[in-house]
Amino acid sequence: MNPAITSYERPDPLQSDGDVLGSHPDGQGRKKSGQLGNPTGSHLAYGILDTPPWHLCIFLGIQHFLTALGGLVAVPLILAKDLCLQHDPLTQSYLISTIFFVSGICTLLQVFLGVRLPILQGGTFAFLAPSLAMLSLPAWRCPEWTFNASLVNTSSPEFTEEWQKRIRELQGTIMVASCVQMLVGFSGLIGFLMRFIGPLTIAPTISLVALPLFDSAGNDAGNHWGIAAMTIFLIVLFSQYLKNITVPVLVYGQKKKFHTSKFHLFQVFPVLLALCISWLTCFVLTVTDALPSAPAAYGHWARTDTKGSVLSQAPWFRVPYPGQWGLPTISLAGVCGIIAGVISSMVESVGDYYACARLVGAPTPPRHAINRGIGIEGLGCLLAGAWGTGNGTTSYSENVGVLGITQVGSRMVIVAAGCVLLLMGVFGKIGAAFATIPTPVIGGMFLVMFGVITAVGISNLQYVDMNSSRNLFVFGFSIYCGLAIPNWVNKNPERLQTGILQLDQVIQVLLTTGMFVGGSLGFLLDNTIPGSVEERGLLAWNQSQEESEATSEASEIYGLPCGIGTKFYTSSCSWCLPFWPQLEGVRKREVEVSQLTLCSLDVPGYRRKGDQETRM
Repeated sequence: MNPAITSYERPDPLQSDGDVLGSHPDGQGRKKSGQLGNPTGSHLAYGILDTPPWHLCIFLGIQHFLTALGGLVAVPLILAKDLCLQHDPLTQSYLISTIFFVSGICTLLQVFLGVRLPILQGGTFAFLAPSLAMLSLPAWRCPEWTFNASLVNTSSPEFTEEWQKRIRELQGTIMVASCVQMLVGFSGLIGFLMRFIGPLTIAPTISLVALPLFDSAGNDAGNHWGIAAMTIFLIVLFSQYLKNITVPVLVYGQKKKFHTSKFHLFQVFPVLLALCISWLTCFVLTVTDALPSAPAAYGHWARTDTKGSVLSQAPWFRVPYPGQWGLPTISLAGVCGIIAGVISSMVESVGDYYACARLVGAPTPPRHAINRGIGIEGLGCLLAGAWGTGNGTTSYSENVGVLGITQVGSRMVIVAAGCVLLLMGVFGKIGAAFATIPTPVIGGMFLVMFGVITAVGISNLQYVDMNSSRNLFVFGFSIYCGLAIPNWVNKNPERLQTGILQLDQVIQVLLTTGMFVGGSLGFLLDNTIPGSVEERGLLAWNQSQEESEATSEASEIYGLPCGIGTKFYTSSCSWCLPFWPQLEGVRKREVEVSQLTLCSLDVPGYRRKGDQETRM
């Protein structure tokens, strides 16, 4: 009998002495009534349908927030100079709080209404290149007086108008480009294209998300290699060497009140523990003046007081709202550039969906879930533009890597992370405090996470025959060109001038995005070079997707909440929508199971919950 459909009674592993908290060897976590098991995720501490204790969800959510913190904070700080805000840290903290708040909203939308996988949403680097290209135009270059701190009066109306008109331009272009992403998702176009997008397209795209970032991660870690190496060592130690070590903890139960139980602390919180220990070490070295105070000295950025101005100037309470910077404006050049970023973001997100499903032991995402996920991401970009983050939103690959390290795939943890993001966006002082994490600590964490992301991208090749010279050529050539072409274009931007400014910007953005170059080459070569569907991995890839659409487990994971489309609100018209859950496969499976139940023999000791004796 399929364990995904039939649930036999088992003792709750959290209710007796000697049990291990956070570890479920049989793949059955602590679930809500009626939830299904996760037979494919027996290696997980908590599967996608499992609900960890509320306090554990909070700590795990904070860990996901800390993992995404570097990317969330980096986006507004990178934009600050071209927005004329390099001497206005208070407004920078407002942008940071806004991106926290919007990322929390988008995360909750994605978990409840989107693809429904445990994926965090946040600011995307794919939008940075076109945004900076637009702001570098002569009409949007910052005046010279804004570069002089002595001439900048941050409270003057003149200065306020200078930076607000630039971010309003970004708002308008992002909102228009997001409509394209919503159209591609909700119309089912992305699901149709998935027939031609196989592992040889997804693998280079995901790998090139992290590979080009080695320079920035290395530069952050290089501010103090001792602190970065300690962070890396602690993450590896906790997640790989000590993951099976249990720690006794005091817990409270309804039957036994206070009692001790065992908990896989190092497996569940490797990143959070490593960050806290490294942060505390930096604080001690700062207090004792063991780290240099001169900004130009090596190791200065490992001090915990280098970003103290952000913490002191940020307000305790501030609620971001749509249109807080004024009415958005639109330009054609900006829209064309952001659309290029949207294309790269969608391909990256589709790869993240497959990688996340594999890491949490879920079935392959069906097409309706992919359509809905991309559409909700487009809605998230629309909200980000309306709130004025200066950026869009996308699925965070680094948080997918955290799922692989912590072995915790519960989507309730991501719900907690979304709530944490909302709180950090409202309480500005608390959100600014996390921005004081020393740069080498973040760099060390990124080196580990980017390595995991690269491995996740390469793992898509398990469906492909890698003994084939054709497949080796497609993957190797795509990866190499995805690194070489953007590097050359960045060094020689004048070689690609066509005389049409808007066209030049689009070409510049496309060719400097490694994941777009590598993914496009992989897509083109995989669909033009002759090869069988078995050789290309499409047979196993499509079979896993079709099997996913025909199981009740996939319906439980990827279906809409509250029984929408399955138990309630089932309309024949809604089934025609490309983002609506399809019931044909599920109904067929249910008929087969009911027939098997009537004809099966009564096996002693394995009576199912709710089963009654049937006499013919």
